[in-house]
Amino acid sequence: MSEVSRPTLSDALTERMLELIRTGGHQPGDRLPSTRELSQRFAVTTPTLREALRRLEATGAIEMRHGSGIYVGADIERLVLPNPNMREIRAARLLELLDARILIEPPLAAMAAEHAGREELAALKQALDEAGRHLRGEDAELHDANMTFHRATARMAGNSVLNEVVDSLLTVHGPEQREILQIFDDRRRDYEEHLAILEAVEARDAAQAEERMRAHLVDVKTVIEHRLQPSQRTNAPR
Repeated sequence: MSEVSRPTLSDALTERMLELIRTGGHQPGDRLPSTRELSQRFAVTTPTLREALRRLEATGAIEMRHGSGIYVGADIERLVLPNPNMREIRAARLLELLDARILIEPPLAAMAAEHAGREELAALKQALDEAGRHLRGEDAELHDANMTFHRATARMAGNSVLNEVVDSLLTVHGPEQREILQIFDDRRRDYEEHLAILEAVEARDAAQAEERMRAHLVDVKTVIEHRLQPSQRTNAPR
């Protein structure tokens, strides 16, 4: 297997899966090899493969049926058609989403530090305890726990309108948030930054809570922006 850098590993696996489907003559509804067989074929770990599979499933290229297997999805023909703008549009959307969160969430973290009650703090800690149990590849569960943490922080701020804004933002852009987790690809670092925010909120330190939430989101954006640059250059107009 040729070496693939971590920032583009998911892209490479996605393309190789599509090539497998094309060259194998598979049609919508056809069953594909098992996760174990695919991991061995592509010489990648099972969690890494599952990330690429979830990405393909989200676009309708494949269908993962619990207890049955992996099948070619009904939208495979649409996905296989070249779309040079797709990755560039997605990259722009991810960065815009993070820009919006950088503007909104840090002040809410400060307000949360000022207004949080004992039960609310316990719920915040519980969300991170849940996240801590899913740092080894269970990204669906980790994503849910992370979003619960950010929603709970916004809710603790005590402003129902801004809480609805954050909740709507994270719900509508759920697929983009999952993509951000995949590209960022440092679950432990992400988790520790969340813990630092919780620590500031528990200490009732509004300034520190705001600073740490902003630093966390800016850190994520910086990594995402850096890792998307190669694909943006590849797809730039000539």
